[in-house]
Parts: sequence; structure tokens; C-alpha cells
Amino acid sequence: MFLLLPLAATAAPGEPGALKVVVVDDAPPMAYRDASGQLTGFSVAVMQALCAEINVRCEFEPRQFEYLLDDLASGHFDVAAVGLLNTPERRQKVLFTRPVYRSQTLFFAKPGVTPGQPDVRVSTFKGSVQEGYIRQQGWRSVGAQTAEDMVEQLVAGVAQACVVPLMSSLNLRKNRAFLQLGLVPVILQAPEFDNAASFGITPQRADLKPVLDKALDRIKVNGTYDRINSKFLPFRVD
Repeated sequence: MFLLLPLAATAAPGEPGALKVVVVDDAPPMAYRDASGQLTGFSVAVMQALCAEINVRCEFEPRQFEYLLDDLASGHFDVAAVGLLNTPERRQKVLFTRPVYRSQTLFFAKPGVTPGQPDVRVSTFKGSVQEGYIRQQGWRSVGAQTAEDMVEQLVAGVAQACVVPLMSSLNLRKNRAFLQLGLVPVILQAPEFDNAASFGITPQRADLKPVLDKALDRIKVNGTYDRINSKFLPFRVD
């Protein structure tokens, strides 16, 4: 009961115990809309399980990833149920839960094409750590909002390679046009690409961090996390 008091104290009017949760809705299998239009996916299900553990209501609202962190930092949302790499730059803006899952960053290109080649333009998601890394390296880059944008850029020749998180690559590898390009993945090794992805928390709700961290521990012990993992992903990520 003691842990729930801070949550209820700042709930929105008419919604006792509600958490405002920002998500993306176009990134399967992590977060997307099913055939009936309902939000679903690994990250959505994990956040729903966390809310159930601490006995609060999740109020999901989709945003483009590019603007998600700024909205979270400003306090417009309480939590970002998105796999975020915990970088020093981001820690200046928001708080992070304990790691939710393990991740990697992949470079996709035709055989013989290497990262940083001067004649290669690289597609990556706007606002991502990967975009920041590409710019820092001085590579030629093209921004994409969604995986569909990325495929269109690659097919049209606007980009000759892409850099994506492992989870995003699952959706790309289901796209026939992407597969026909014959791109080969290579793991990018860099300090920026820490292999742990966390959910974000607005700094205005620092009280949520210990509560959500303990709830995450509980769902990993009681089997809920494993069931979500098996439902949405083809491999173990905890």
C-alpha cells in the first residue's frame, strides 16, 4: 500500500491511479495495432503487466519516436514504454528503469559494403541513438520515421544501408521488398550501443523508478515476463 500512495496522489482527475504512458504504434513486434486497432506488442504487454503489478491504470498514447523523449522530459507523460538505450545524453533529460530486455544494433548492407564508406548513405530512425552515432561518425545519413519508410528509402536507392536495433530488424526481415535487397547484417560494436534497453520515466515522477523496478523484478520471477516474451518474440531477451 505504501508504494501506491505516490502514484495515486498525482493521478489525472477522474482516473485514480492512472499512469500516462507514451508508446509508438508502428514498431512490431514491440508496439503496434492489431487487426481490431488495439495497441499490442512486447513493450505494451510488459507495461500493462507492470501497471497490473502496482495496481494502476495504463493510459497509452502514441507518439512518433523522434519527439517522444522531449515529451517525456517535459512531464507530458509519466513513462515511455519503449526500449531506450541508457546514454549519458538521455540521462540528462529523463530517468530509466532497470533494463527491460537485451538489445543489439545491426548494420544491414550488401556484401562488401562497410560502415562509413563515403559513397554509402545509411537509413536510420529519427531521434534514435543510432542516428546520433551515425552523425558523430560523419557518415551520410537518411532519417526514417518507420520501418516502412526505411524500406522505401532502400528500395529507391536513397539509402544503400540501414542501422537499426535488433528488435526493429525483426519487422524488416518480414518485409519481402527488404529481403529481396539481399542485405547482410553485421553487429555494430560501440559504447553507445549498450546491450540493455530500458523504459523511460519523466524526472518529475522520480518516485516511479523504485516502484517500477521492483515490479519488473516480480514479473521476471513470477513467469509473466516469460509468457510475454514467448508470445511476441522468437528468442529470449531477458
